[in-house]
Amino acid sequence: MSVDVKVPMLPESVTEATLLTWHKKVGDTVRRDENLVDIETEKVVLEVPAPQDGVIKELARNSGDVVTSDELLAVIEPAKVAETAAEPSISPEAEPEPEVAQTATPMSPAVRKLVADNSLDISKIAGTGKDGRVTKADVIKFLDSNKQIETVPQQVAAAPASVSTVTKGDRSERRQPMSRLRATIAQRLVQAQHTAAMLTTFNDVNLQAVLDLRKKYKEMFENKHGTRLGFMSFFVKASVEALKRYPAVNGSIEGNDIVFHQYYDIGIAAASPRGLVVPVVRDADEKNFAELETEIANLADKARGGTLAMEELTGGTFTITNGGIFGSMLSTPILNPPQSAILGMHRIEQRPVAEDGEIVIRPMMYLALTYDHRIIDGAEAVRFLVTIKESLEDPARLLLEI
Repeated sequence: MSVDVKVPMLPESVTEATLLTWHKKVGDTVRRDENLVDIETEKVVLEVPAPQDGVIKELARNSGDVVTSDELLAVIEPAKVAETAAEPSISPEAEPEPEVAQTATPMSPAVRKLVADNSLDISKIAGTGKDGRVTKADVIKFLDSNKQIETVPQQVAAAPASVSTVTKGDRSERRQPMSRLRATIAQRLVQAQHTAAMLTTFNDVNLQAVLDLRKKYKEMFENKHGTRLGFMSFFVKASVEALKRYPAVNGSIEGNDIVFHQYYDIGIAAASPRGLVVPVVRDADEKNFAELETEIANLADKARGGTLAMEELTGGTFTITNGGIFGSMLSTPILNPPQSAILGMHRIEQRPVAEDGEIVIRPMMYLALTYDHRIIDGAEAVRFLVTIKESLEDPARLLLEI
């Protein structure tokens, strides 16, 4: 009996998706859980696995089509592959399948493919997923750390089939449609410009105390917690402390109401092969430095590997973006709707500053806070940024919560 392959149920906030790339064609044999097609939503790329062994009988939709939840994608005829699978092996000396394929450890289709392609032992890979499950990001991190491959396969769609090149004399232009993620980013940025009264305030921060703290405890921290002590955990901690003092900065507008969120879900903007994404660190106020660093690193790995789940990209009450890693000295970040504020970090520069009547060289960073002036007053925004500055220049405040 034929089996239908349908679009998985999309979250309530996502009404449609774009069918990216078919990995199979009519007549191809497929195995249960093998990835058939990639579907791009406005946030993530989803893999649609085969529900059972079989042969592709029909492809109902084409690459580039817009699809909705539960829409028919393909039809699989199970009988033919069953007959093929029942045939004896042609060569009794054929190589056995890699041991990893026989492991009882549950793996997603993407993880199974990466493990098989690189002949890995899944038992040697530390899992960070639910119940210790190994994720695609875990495999990519393992491969990077062991330098077993030069490039890591990523869940990134190839250029759309509708890409066209136009030649005008001795000049040419390449034209292709925006990806759904890029189109969504564009829409949200324009929405922020049109709906919010955005204003940006600036300050600078002396990071000498943070650098000294990291230098003194970096090795001990990594040995104990198994993760590096970076800068982002300090900025998250400082932001949470400031958000507690100035609740409107952690709020949002819904109709004529101001919603003051009494939890602290901090979005960390990250570059991915598909564009800018903002994975969210939930309940950041309840996490210590090690927990923050571990979660931020895991989310960054997932962003690079294209394996972020929808729930990791939704929500968020405040966002931090770090243009400094790309060399930015100063910028005015744009709000991430419906949030009312976003903190921009920039590159650290050794600059002369005055301390106790003397000129000294210190590692300085410009900070930028873009905020929605409809619910946040200028004085409140300035004090918020000063609180972050004070917390970073005297990190003991973060531990004492003062």
